[in-house]
Amino acid sequence: MCLCLSARRWDIRNGESVDGDSHARRHKMDLKGTKFGKFMNCRVPSNKRYQPTDYEHAANCATHGFWILPSMLGGSLLYFLSGDQWHRVAAWLYGSGLTGLFVTSTLFHAAAWKISHLRKVEQLFHMCDRMAIYFFIAASYSPWLMLRELGPWACHMRWLIWVMACSGSFYVFFFHERYKLVELLGYVAMGAVPALVILSMVDHAGVCELAMGGFFYVVGVAFFKSDGFVPFAHAIWHLFVAAGAGIHYYAIWRL
Repeated sequence: MCLCLSARRWDIRNGESVDGDSHARRHKMDLKGTKFGKFMNCRVPSNKRYQPTDYEHAANCATHGFWILPSMLGGSLLYFLSGDQWHRVAAWLYGSGLTGLFVTSTLFHAAAWKISHLRKVEQLFHMCDRMAIYFFIAASYSPWLMLRELGPWACHMRWLIWVMACSGSFYVFFFHERYKLVELLGYVAMGAVPALVILSMVDHAGVCELAMGGFFYVVGVAFFKSDGFVPFAHAIWHLFVAAGAGIHYYAIWRL
């Protein structure tokens, strides 16, 4: 007992605590001593947001900012090459959702990097970034739901997916960053439910590409949740998103 108290007093005199925060600080010091120290900070508790290094901030901005102009050009190309009104509407929805995703993501990461001291402004950009994901998912499915023949029940998914996107946005507005697991499950559910409807269609054109793009999104989620474990984890997640979006774009081009 005396030995434990003496050890605790020694820790306190040396500026250390025996609680979890001390362990996190020691872990961070150990990390800073490695070759990855300047590229990644230590992991934070689930109720706190990870703080990227400057290198990670720059990578987060670049990996989505690079795709803003190509997504605008690609969406415009789909629109002007559309053969009828419904193809033009589908092209506009997908192009807008894709460009909106890259724009809001880049703006948020730029704000988190350069004006993080303006907490309300950064939070606003973060909420817009999260909301854009819901509408991007809805926009990604719209070409299949609008341009393919659906059954009497499945056809309701054409408007239901936008209701889901609006519901997810309301959730972000009222419960932003409170229940991160619920938010993640919301994204996964919104991505999975329409896929079941599309798989039930008679015409399977583009379904293989749709599934492959979805695979990239799902695998990328592992990196989305790996901040503090893998250097540049969020930027890697961005690259998976860009790859999945590119595959879906190719599929929509062929519809």
